[in-house]
Amino acid sequence: MPDGTKPSAHRIARRAILRGAGVTMALPFLESFAAKAATTGAAAYPKRFGVVFLGCGVNEDHWGSEGSGAGMNLSKSLSPLEPLKNKINVVHGLFNKGATGLGIHPPQTGSLLTGATLTKGSVLHSGVSLDQMIANRVGDETLQPSMVLACEQPITGFHETNYSLAYSSHISWQSPESPVPNEVYPSLAFDMLFENRGSLLNLSILDRVKERADRFSRQISSSDHAKLDEYFTSVREVEKRVDGMRKAKEQADDTAKLKNQPAIAMARPANGLPEDLRDHSKLMLDLIAIAFQTDKTRVATLLISRDLSAMTYPFLEVKQAHHGASHANNTDEYERITRWHVEQYAYLAAKLDSMPEGNGSVLDNTCLMFLSNLWIGRTHNNSRLPMVLAGGLGGTLQTGRTLDYTKSADEERKACSLYLSLMDRMGVKLERFGDADSRLQNL
Repeated sequence: MPDGTKPSAHRIARRAILRGAGVTMALPFLESFAAKAATTGAAAYPKRFGVVFLGCGVNEDHWGSEGSGAGMNLSKSLSPLEPLKNKINVVHGLFNKGATGLGIHPPQTGSLLTGATLTKGSVLHSGVSLDQMIANRVGDETLQPSMVLACEQPITGFHETNYSLAYSSHISWQSPESPVPNEVYPSLAFDMLFENRGSLLNLSILDRVKERADRFSRQISSSDHAKLDEYFTSVREVEKRVDGMRKAKEQADDTAKLKNQPAIAMARPANGLPEDLRDHSKLMLDLIAIAFQTDKTRVATLLISRDLSAMTYPFLEVKQAHHGASHANNTDEYERITRWHVEQYAYLAAKLDSMPEGNGSVLDNTCLMFLSNLWIGRTHNNSRLPMVLAGGLGGTLQTGRTLDYTKSADEERKACSLYLSLMDRMGVKLERFGDADSRLQNL
């Protein structure tokens, strides 16, 4: 191992790590390490799972797909996925029955990945979410069990339905009573990814591992060398963007101390979050891509906009904030919001697909899910969930299809049946999850 430690043979076979002063830098899978994995009987490449979340639903008039493979027809809102349509499944008609008929917003969101029936009042009760079930199974094989990110801070208090607004702010749950905290600051997510700590935060992590990186690069093949150079260039580009956001957060923290309030309670950008959502979203997506590429984690979720979102989109020429705009979700304005979120999802999927891994790409070994809590915002209809899956999950998931369950019986269109099927492929074998005890047909 480049860091000079003596880890287990399994760890040597899985990945290379560079350590510097106050920093740990996991590297992408390289050919020589894949060969070692084969000799030890370990699977050469891991499977990953991720979720990109859009709050408040889609424009249902422009959300659809027909056919399969190269002939698949994608609707306007799904058009950003056109270059990837051979590697996606558009899934229609699944739902969480236990989240219907309980009221609007929080109870339609907090159980999205758990399938649990939520409780009102101050005591939270959902379930362990799909992503955390997988993290509990594979997290001990990575340096970080999961990443739980958001571009919008959570809200507190109670909705008019007497459900906690924590349900609107989180889809990832570590226990029925505890959601996983969302990390909204890109600089903190970056530091967590690289274990960047101590008094050297403002020094480049690449400079701190340079000597070890130089020694390591002399021991690998030319193709691995090119792959490593590309990775370092990508990290350097992300690091430069993070540096500016780190300074903004430091200023926000200083202001918050003077005002005797937490920085996160202040309005964007005074709270240190990027003023432009496009910058914020892209950086979070880039961090997930690096984490998957280097096997730092195999599980990640990102809420670009939460339920009851207050996000604004001046760059889309939308006058209302997200939640208000969703109450007229069949307008051109809300369609632009929907399509922009799909663009972010497509950006991450394409980035993962551009990362070679074995005979395929990182995306080929991943299942990346796009998901919303509502179908029709103006009526708060969650009788079906907008959903897309990208990636083949290590060859276990056929892609390039439209999977339509809208005319199936309720028992045959449970989102939790899909979750059971995906967990099977990730090595998590359960008899029941949420409201389902059977796998999704035809997946």
